[in-house]
Amino acid sequence: MQSRLRDVTIVFATAAIVSGAFIFFTPGIDPAPEPQGPAQQGEVAPEENVSSSIPRTAEGRPDFSGIWQTNSTANWDLLTHGPRPMVAQPGVYPDVPVLAAPVVALGTVGWVPPGVGVVEGDEIPYLPWAAQRKAENLANWLDRDPELGCYMPGVPRAMYMPYPFQIVQGTNKIMMVFEFANAQRTINLDEVDPYPGFAYMGYSVGRWEGDTLVVDVTDFTSYTWFDRSGNFHSDALHVVERYTFIGPDVIQYEATIEDPQVFTRPWTISLPLYRRREPDAQIMDFRCFEHVEETIYGHLRKEPLVERWEGETMTIDVTRKVPPGDAVYEILMSGNPPEEQ
Repeated sequence: MQSRLRDVTIVFATAAIVSGAFIFFTPGIDPAPEPQGPAQQGEVAPEENVSSSIPRTAEGRPDFSGIWQTNSTANWDLLTHGPRPMVAQPGVYPDVPVLAAPVVALGTVGWVPPGVGVVEGDEIPYLPWAAQRKAENLANWLDRDPELGCYMPGVPRAMYMPYPFQIVQGTNKIMMVFEFANAQRTINLDEVDPYPGFAYMGYSVGRWEGDTLVVDVTDFTSYTWFDRSGNFHSDALHVVERYTFIGPDVIQYEATIEDPQVFTRPWTISLPLYRRREPDAQIMDFRCFEHVEETIYGHLRKEPLVERWEGETMTIDVTRKVPPGDAVYEILMSGNPPEEQ
């Protein structure tokens, strides 16, 4: 009896499987559509009932306090990009670059990792002169990128560098402290006097639009970049940021960039910021300026300090160059048009 019951059960199970397979492979019957994923790094689907799940202040505003970090490749390149050497030279074939001398010992670490862009439309609308400057910046990245000299990164770059940062939110002020270079910025939610000068991190004034924090940032210097690919701006830069929770531990960050001296129109980046959930998450001390003194000023030494490096498989000789004339004092290149520099 038990054997017969088992046989009947097997027959019915087999029939069910065959019927399901017939329906799945029958022409004209489409399987359920796959959920559509984000089109680029900057797009993340919001969770349902976000409003009830996000942390809030005593006043009922979204509370962005915490330690945050991106996991995008935006600091390497805001646009979609494939792998490439950090510093390149032609290889056996002219169109196949290889690692140049400054980074050849790094091997795979000397290559820029590929990544999906965070710019809407995957295009940055440069004016003709600025497009040429951007290409020159990329070709001379090792000499020009302010990040390599530990200068404060500016906005929006500070938001997507590969280092954590902390937000401390009060009623009238929101403070951001960045691990890189100990950079800081304050978002003023109350009425304040206009900023009297220019700043690497700009001057930030915020307001609330529902549950979205909107920040107007102005008064920049012309000496910061957007990424390691030479994308830059002038001192006419104007950034409008939008911070919106799309989950209790995810902020959708958007920044609209306007600079009529460099770009033909405004353009926008968008990417998620993730809360660091480790119990001991904290901002570490990375005052990197003291670590790059030899990089910035080593060419001024009477007796060079760094001349030669010897490893097991290669020897690298270093010859420092002193720029001619006043160029020796020009550590950073302005992003302003040539006639205004």
